[in-house]
Order: sequence, then structure tokens, then C-alpha cells
Amino acid sequence: MKISLAEINPKVGDLKYNTKLIIKHAEIANKNGAEILVTPELSLCGYPPEDLLLEKEFIDKCNHFLIEIAKKFPKLKIIIGHPRRKNKLLFNSVSLLYKGKINKTYDKQKLPNYGVFDEKRYFSSGRKPGLFKHKGKKFGLLICEDIWEDGPLEELNQLNADYVICVNASPYEFNKTKNKINIIQNRIDKLQGLNLIYLNCVGGQDELLFDGNSFITKPKKQKKNNLSFLSGQFISKNIIVDFSSSNNVEIKKICEKFPFHRKILNDPVALRDSSSSEKYLIYNLLNGLILAMKDYIEKNSIKKVFLGLSGGIDSAVVLFIASKVIKKENITAIMMPSEFTSKMSLEDAKKLATILAVDYKIIPIKKHVKLFDETLKDDFVGLNEDITEQNIQARIRGMILMAYANKFKGMVLATGNKSEMAVGYSTIYGDMVGGFSVLKDVPKTMVYKIANEINYKEIIIPQRIINRAPSAELSKNQIDQDSLPEYEVLDKIIDLHIEKNFSEKDLIKFGFSAKLVKKVVKLIKNNEFKRRQSAPGPKITSKAFGKDRRYPITNKFQL
Repeated sequence: MKISLAEINPKVGDLKYNTKLIIKHAEIANKNGAEILVTPELSLCGYPPEDLLLEKEFIDKCNHFLIEIAKKFPKLKIIIGHPRRKNKLLFNSVSLLYKGKINKTYDKQKLPNYGVFDEKRYFSSGRKPGLFKHKGKKFGLLICEDIWEDGPLEELNQLNADYVICVNASPYEFNKTKNKINIIQNRIDKLQGLNLIYLNCVGGQDELLFDGNSFITKPKKQKKNNLSFLSGQFISKNIIVDFSSSNNVEIKKICEKFPFHRKILNDPVALRDSSSSEKYLIYNLLNGLILAMKDYIEKNSIKKVFLGLSGGIDSAVVLFIASKVIKKENITAIMMPSEFTSKMSLEDAKKLATILAVDYKIIPIKKHVKLFDETLKDDFVGLNEDITEQNIQARIRGMILMAYANKFKGMVLATGNKSEMAVGYSTIYGDMVGGFSVLKDVPKTMVYKIANEINYKEIIIPQRIINRAPSAELSKNQIDQDSLPEYEVLDKIIDLHIEKNFSEKDLIKFGFSAKLVKKVVKLIKNNEFKRRQSAPGPKITSKAFGKDRRYPITNKFQL
């Protein structure tokens, strides 16, 4: 018995494209002798479709393409995720297509409504288990959250299911895989004789990133691990699984091409070392960020990108990622020096642009700053220079970048990271301008690790960019730590407060100074208005700003 698992990258709302994609994988399934093709959660429309679900025509079109696929492959059993309407209610469903029609349909029972998920806004809960037979075996159907909560899985077990197929649109988080698999394995181990086929989608969708990482478990025997297959991350593929052997699951992977940087996975010695294991996680994260930007650019039909290249680490990493997803002649990096821009920044920015072979421009902004000073001098007379003058520089740069993007019909890439976004160490309408912010949820300390990963085999990012003290270079001899604690400390506070929800009092108990904690927490609260106006970027931590963390801008709560 062969089953084809389509670990695909659909486009939200592009029903024609998604239909062609599913048909392509159905043809692969047929060619390789598979009897069942499985696609991910809401694969027909893409995940999450959000308020597209409220449009009647959208649901009608989904049903039209569902029937089209069924008629095209009458002999192949195809499991497709799609929205469906019944009795004025909307369901998150999977249907089994067979003999040219919809043979069975299962509606998701457990609807997540936390973090980035908002399914109860749209869907009603299903009430019945999903079960079908194939070659004398019982197959149960689950959709994502169904396997995390008690009820649906246990019910299938009571109905003596031999195999459970769980289709998913489960977003990526850094270092989430091991924990996810362990939790699901522990649930499966409590049941008798179940084989689990867990299929996840791949790709970037606005602020979400899906990594694939599908897996198969078999019934556990004694103390042996029951994980028989793990697909890997961030590559669209078709996985042909042969269950004919009673002892082993044979796998054939048909992958789409993707620009991998390196493959530490093939080095078992390195994987046994804890530091190398972290490097492997960073390597995967880098590929995930590449995929997130690639999908945002391609799915939104963006042909050209522009970014401010400062000579600092954030813009260097963003430029490298861009160089992996769009033709280099369509990338323009612009250095915009002021009187505070150091010689090393100018040298390093030019060197990086040369190495990556992208279009590089130098546009000095001294005369623009002087013009603003002239314009405002009467109203600012007698007042000391402060952050106002610093922000003017950043906003001039933002205006130049947006002018290029407008004139040449492209998009600006924002270069800020999570640490800066958290405490507002960025200028709204300045360095925050852009249509996509690939590092938006990446802490500064992790940006450095990504830079070192980029330089794994050869120096691409000049080492001085990585080694030097970070600086916005908006005033004389300025470094980030004039205003902020060391990033190692700041990122720990952000992780504990934002991602793990610890209060100020808790943070102080952890050993951070009360003065520092109060300062950082106040900065986080006071800069919500900036984050609301920032460009979208992929979620990679357990709690990202935006869809994940929704905090009131106007907020007077005090401990």
C-alpha cells in the first residue's frame, strides 16, 4: 500500500494555482503507484484565508475546483483540505475524493483560538469522527488542533482505526520540532496499535512561516522510538510512503529545488555535538527566512527590492537573504552616509555589495540634513539637539528609499530586528519603512548567529561588521549600548517578558536590576504604536509582535 504525501506550498486565495499544484502531485502519486494522495489543511485555498472566508463566491469557487479535481482522478483517493458551507455554517474540512465525486467529508472538531489562530471567528466545530476504509484497513482523519486536544484521537482509537492521517497548517517556531513530536508521540503511545501520518504544509504567508517537517510514527514496541520518518524543513516535496512491509516504512522523496546554504544534517558527528546542533537550528532558521522572503516577494509579484545598507549587521543579513531569493540585478542597496557615518561602515557596505554582486549606490544626506536644519532653525532656536535631529536623518533615508521603490516599481526591505522593535530603538517613517521585514521576529543575538552561519564556508559578510559594536551612527561616537543594555541581557528580558509572560516582579526575582527591568518594560509598552505601523515579517519565536501579541496602544495599567 502506497500513500503520497504532498507537502506543498499553496498560495492563499489563488484557487487556480492551488488546483494545478494538487493536480501535479496527483500525477506524481499516479506515476509512483500510490493509491491515496494526502494534502495539508485548507490546501485548496491556502492557510490562513482569513476574511476571504466571509465571501460567498470564494466558498463556491472552492467547491467548484474540488469537484474538478475529483473528476480528473476518479481512481485515486485524494484527501484535500478546504472550507465548506453547510446549513449556513462554515467548516474547516477535509474531503476524500474518489470515483469522480466527494466520497466522505470530515469537519475539524477542535478550533484553535489563541496566538496567531482565530478559527472560531470563521468556523463551526465538527461533531463526528472521520473514518474511511482502504484495502481492509481503517483510516481516521484529523485536522491539526484535533490531535493536540483530548477527544478526536481517542475516539478514532475506540473505533479501531489502523492509521490516523492528520493534516496540518502548523506555523514554524525556532526549536519547536522536537517538543512537538515528543508531545504527539506520548499521546499516540497511550493508544493501541495506531500508525500516525502527520502532514504539514510549507511556505511563507505574510506573518506566518510553515516548515513542513511532516512525520510518520508506528506503534511503539518496548522502549524503541516509534518515529519512522521525518521529512525535514522548508522544501516542498512529494513523499511516497510504502506501507507494504510489516516492519519498515519505505520512503521516496521527490523534492522541489531550493537554495540551501549547506547541509550539516549529513554530518552525524556534528549533530552529536550540542553546539553543532544549535548551528543546525540556525541553518534551518536561515533557510526559513529565505523562504519567507521568497514567498512574500513572489506571491505578491514584486520584481525589485531596495534597502538601506548601513554597514551594520542587520542590513547585511537582510541583503544576503535577498540575494538568495531575487535576481541580483533587481536588488539595489543604498548607502546614505551622514556626517556621523564612519569610514569602516562605508568600506564594509561597499565590500559586501561587491561580494554579493548587487547594484550599489552611495547617496550622501548631509545636504538634506542641512536643509532641514535651515527650515526648522527659527522654531528650534535655543533648544538643544536631541533625538529629533537623529530621527530626521533616519527619515531622510526612508524617504530616499521609498522614492526609489515608487519610481522603479519595487519594494523597500525593512531591516529592523525583534530587539529593536521591542524597545522602539527604531525610527517610525525612517528605518522602519518597507513592505517586508524579514528580521522582525529575530532577536539581535540570533542575528549574529545567522551572520556566522552565512560565513560558514567563506567570508561573505565582512567580519568587522560582526565584530564591531553595533551603532545607528546618528550622533557622534554613538553605540547602541549608550541607550540599551547589552543585547544578551536585553534579549533575555524580552524572551521572559514577551514570550514567557513573566511580570516585572518576576524579572527582578530572576536577578535583573529593578531599574533595568522597569526601563525595558516601559520601553516595550510605550512603543506599541510603532509596532502597529511596522511592516509584516515572519513569526519565528513562540510569541511574535503583531498577530501573536495584541497589546493596547492606549494603556494605563500599572503594577
